[in-house]
Amino acid sequence: MADIARITEVVEPEAKALGFELVRVKMLGSEAGDEPALQIMAEDPATGQLVIEQCAELSRRVSDVIDALEEQGEMLIDGAYRLEVSSPGIDRPLTREKDFAAWAGHEVKIGLVEKLDGRRDLRGDLVGIVDGIVTIEDRKSGQVAVPFAQIHSAKLVLTDRLIAATRPLDVSGADEILEEEEG
Repeated sequence: MADIARITEVVEPEAKALGFELVRVKMLGSEAGDEPALQIMAEDPATGQLVIEQCAELSRRVSDVIDALEEQGEMLIDGAYRLEVSSPGIDRPLTREKDFAAWAGHEVKIGLVEKLDGRRDLRGDLVGIVDGIVTIEDRKSGQVAVPFAQIHSAKLVLTDRLIAATRPLDVSGADEILEEEEG
């Protein structure tokens, strides 16, 4: 298994050194026998995204620091795994309190740690966050206030309003094909 708190402790300084903010560090389970993946989402605060070159640069730094720790005897992840470094995308996860402030007015899906009025899932327009309390205008229950600590997962819902409000994604380099000569 992997200690996500320790991995985050190791990864965050690498992201900050490149001027990025960490959005999420998560271990994704394996499917159909595939090896698990360490998913790292980060963003450039200036753009809210990472372009391919930035993902590659962060990936190299993270890989190097994890390798160095393993050489010193600290195993952060048991067994083989894939490293996936990406931008959060338009329908991004909301993982930090500042995300709930920044994306107020947009539709969200929220999963709760514990049931609230018999429900664990909420969906509706995000009102915002004040003093650690997230408020959502839930489709079924009306306005609901939830402590940030009780949110298991949250993400934006892809809507026309969100697309209109989001800066165009930079896809430079995405269509470049590198060809290697056979020797």
